[in-house]
Formats: sequence, structure tokens, C-alpha cells
Amino acid sequence: MEKKNPWRFGPSRGELWFWLWISLGGFALMGVALALRGLPQGPAIAEVVGLATVVFGYLGGRSVKRLIRREHP
Repeated sequence: MEKKNPWRFGPSRGELWFWLWISLGGFALMGVALALRGLPQGPAIAEVVGLATVVFGYLGGRSVKRLIRREHP
């Protein structure tokens, strides 16, 4: 029986690099927005900083982990 690649349906190496650059760009844009506009007050901080950090952090962290472990087709 052939041993199949367990990540054959996952994102390719190029796609992982793409998502890593998107997440770094998102963090950079968030930093620029915070530098120009200042830190938001009240519940807006959860949306501007919290959600952006969760989304871009997950995308970047997942991409780095999979690139290091070579978990791609």
C-alpha cells in the first residue's frame, strides 16, 4: 500500500508564504492606523486591536508552523 501525503489537500508552500505576507502586512497597516489615529477608546479597542491581532496572528502563526514543519504538499 502506498504511503500518501497527509497534507495533500492542504495549502501549498506558496499559499502559506502568501498568507504569512498578508498577516505581516495586516499588522503593519494596523500599526500605521494606530500611529496616525491613536489608540481607540472603549469597546472599539477590542475590534481594532483585538480582532485584528487574533485573525492576523492565527494566519501568520499557522503559516510559520506549517512552513517549519513542512506540512504542505
